[in-house]
Amino acid sequence: MPDKNEISRREFLKLAGLAGPGSVLVSASPLLAAGADDEKAGEQARKIPTRPFGKTGVSVPILALGGMFDIPSNQLLLKQAAKWGVTYWDTADCYEGGNSELGFGQYFKKYPESRRSVFLVSKSDKRDPKGLTELLDRSLQRLNTDYIDLYFIHGLKKMDELTKETKTWAEKAKSAGKIKLFGFSAHGNMEEVMHAAAKLGWIDGLMVSYNFRLMGTDKMRSAVDACTKAGIGLTAMKTQGGGQVSVESEAELEMAGKFLKRGFTDGQAKIKAVWENPAIASVCSQMPSLTLLMSNIAAALDQTSLSASELDLMDRFACETSTGYCAGCTNICEPALAADIPVGDVMRALMYHNSYGETKWARKIFAGIPPRVRGTLSAVDYSPAESLCPRKIRIGELVRKAASLFA
Repeated sequence: MPDKNEISRREFLKLAGLAGPGSVLVSASPLLAAGADDEKAGEQARKIPTRPFGKTGVSVPILALGGMFDIPSNQLLLKQAAKWGVTYWDTADCYEGGNSELGFGQYFKKYPESRRSVFLVSKSDKRDPKGLTELLDRSLQRLNTDYIDLYFIHGLKKMDELTKETKTWAEKAKSAGKIKLFGFSAHGNMEEVMHAAAKLGWIDGLMVSYNFRLMGTDKMRSAVDACTKAGIGLTAMKTQGGGQVSVESEAELEMAGKFLKRGFTDGQAKIKAVWENPAIASVCSQMPSLTLLMSNIAAALDQTSLSASELDLMDRFACETSTGYCAGCTNICEPALAADIPVGDVMRALMYHNSYGETKWARKIFAGIPPRVRGTLSAVDYSPAESLCPRKIRIGELVRKAASLFA
């Protein structure tokens, strides 16, 4: 029986301020001291760095505001973000049932002069030209703007979702001044779609899952290099590398303690590891509170680089916990199953629930699976997919857990 004075790993992380996936820097005091209502201090605050967005001729802040939360009720947060240079704002037609776009539009209506300084991104769940036009026009109306800087196909899984008609549509939307740049976001099979996008010649930007668990692989390095050579701007999302289950690792506690001594949280180290790759133009982070916004801004302003030993420790942690993280390579597991099961969508729902505490969003993703398919999830034999999984994830166990959890 453990000593009653001995704290658990999880308790230690909480006490050290490391438990939250968005907690990235413990020393945000200069920004906190300024105060949300201190206009002069806010205006004089250091602006976060920018990077070229591929070869588009546009530069963007290295930190982007993810809009998957209640934007209408967080107008002050948008104002502070703009003051501190977080002027890359990301949303989608489906976020918060459309309220995310409406919230940004509410801000632009009140502060119309701010629109020109914001690099605005939205996304479409539709793929066909008619659907793209309908959702783009609705997004423009919601956002109170005449144009969107970068328009994405949302959550692309396979390149056959992009056709010659898609290219023609994007060119017409650009000519009409409704969008300036076009691309897609991807949660799975990132390396394959990145390579394919680089060959197309008409993709301006991508948003892909990219974190300390993925960035060191030969496949991801090659994909990033291909996009860089093609001039495609890259935005990283899911940079904390949260998984589907919690896997115990000695490297976790060692890593947390090491970074804490240097004044970092482990979350700060993870996001900084992404920024150390100059090919990544920006990191998109959901920041629904001023405290979290200021912490992430402080991380962006911090000039401290991670050492080789610290990056090695992060790699060790990734290896020791690999069985708890789905890398999204559904082109391997899904074809191996006798039934058409969207393993990637199920794993993504579990990730949002377990690692980010976004149960509402997790349920929405799960509800997007056709009812007929949801009804068969628990009866499928997942052993063929498990035998091929590079990370040896217990796919069947996790899918059945999701089926019970989100029923």
